[in-house]
Amino acid sequence: MQKKILLTLFFSFSLALTLLSQIMPAPARDEGEGPYDRLIFRGVILLDGTGAPPVGPVDIVVEKNRIAQIQVVGYPGLPINEDRRPKAGPNDKVYELEGHYLLPGFVDMHSHIGGSGQGTPAEYVFKLWMAHGITTIRDPSTGNGLDWVLDQKKKSATNEITAPRIHAYTAFGQGSESPITTDAQAKAWVNENAKKGADGIKFFGGKPEVLQAAMEENKRLGKGSAMHHQQLDVARWNVLNSARAGLTSMEHWYGLPEALFQDRTIQDFRLDYNYQNEQHRFGEAGKLWKQAAPPFSDHWNKVMNELLELDFTLDPTFNIYEANRDLMRARTAEWHDVYTLPSLWRFYAPSRQSHGSYWFDWTTEEEVQWKENYQLWMTFVNEYKNRGGRVTAGSDSGFIYQLYGFAYIRELELLREAGFHPIEVIRSATMYGAQALGMEKEIGSVEVGKLADFVIVEENPLQNLKVLYGTGSIRIDENNQPVRVGGVKYTVKDGIVYDAKKLLQDVREIVDQQKARENFKITQPGLDWE
Repeated sequence: MQKKILLTLFFSFSLALTLLSQIMPAPARDEGEGPYDRLIFRGVILLDGTGAPPVGPVDIVVEKNRIAQIQVVGYPGLPINEDRRPKAGPNDKVYELEGHYLLPGFVDMHSHIGGSGQGTPAEYVFKLWMAHGITTIRDPSTGNGLDWVLDQKKKSATNEITAPRIHAYTAFGQGSESPITTDAQAKAWVNENAKKGADGIKFFGGKPEVLQAAMEENKRLGKGSAMHHQQLDVARWNVLNSARAGLTSMEHWYGLPEALFQDRTIQDFRLDYNYQNEQHRFGEAGKLWKQAAPPFSDHWNKVMNELLELDFTLDPTFNIYEANRDLMRARTAEWHDVYTLPSLWRFYAPSRQSHGSYWFDWTTEEEVQWKENYQLWMTFVNEYKNRGGRVTAGSDSGFIYQLYGFAYIRELELLREAGFHPIEVIRSATMYGAQALGMEKEIGSVEVGKLADFVIVEENPLQNLKVLYGTGSIRIDENNQPVRVGGVKYTVKDGIVYDAKKLLQDVREIVDQQKARENFKITQPGLDWE
């Protein structure tokens, strides 16, 4: 009976993802210049995404949508050697960008395209991503329906819309007429999912034999996979079970502490715990890492080494839980006033129904527990990277006060906090993301022959990752006045050059229009002076 209830809950959850549909698809593209027969970016400082340090000044030649030439043209502090520069013809498009930093386009490995609950039109979401240099995303669960996502994927691939290229990972069981309870049903669904055009599968939980069959079949087909190891099933199927069965990446961190348990098999749940009470769910999760084997112990090392041997990818999404350790910071982030839609703000507000809106009585005690949780979690992720493991950058925006685009840059900052060198952070955001998606031959680094996907910024992001935020970073000018610097200047996808700040202005107009229709002003929960 218990198994039947759990299966029904899982199936209902998967089915609910499809009910978040009916958001507005993106309109026809009306932004961006190009692609050009020949395009030259002159004088940039190149950070290529491979782990190499910056080099410059460099001229980069793009022919249509591919990188044709990368030419070092001088030395810092000296005039550029004009004789070394690629010659520009009369019909070539040239951008003079001396001193600008050029990076590969970012890959967001956990990118929901919103839903009716959030009231977020696709144009709003896509432009926030593109304005922050995100040129490729993985949609883990196709919550707006596979057909809807595949339509947007096709239009993005041909640049009919302003959007990152999309990888569609269907939620396991999505579209099935009944719960999948046998290995034969699992294999049949996996094959049908591949035939429909999905790039992979997002798992949440289920019977071990069903998960085993589905993951093995999906691996045989060469498709990617990700999993949120939900607490309803993690006692019988943790990250090691998934990796052994052929899962290619894990989301968040659920299932990893459970694989690290030594003196228990189930986390120390409070005795009145109810998974449907999300403050229970997230409050108790903040105690989980302390129940796992301590860092660098024999069991901790054993689990890590096995995941490394299986070439397993960690996609931690540190940012999506940051409100748990500092609610005020996440709730009062400066970009909410300008770029957060009223419908999305309402979705974030304390509620017993909206996912991730569990702020019923979030105290200093919960925040301290989560701060300690992060220290142990980050130690594992950083050491995994140190030993050669693949760690990617994903945001999971649209929940828990995390806004599309802005939250991705925060994820990069949190990777830095975990111990990554800034160059390692950029590699996780670019080359490692491309590898995890099986696209390393096309994107993820700035190399001749690859697609022309770039992030171009006036400031050095290695010195300050905050300059990648759409709101930039604060600096004092020569008159002792605060000014804003940074913000992505250009996002280039498939050789098409987008003005990132113009994309943000478009988003602002979408928000202003909704605010005007509703006479809406953002207020903080429970404050009567606003």
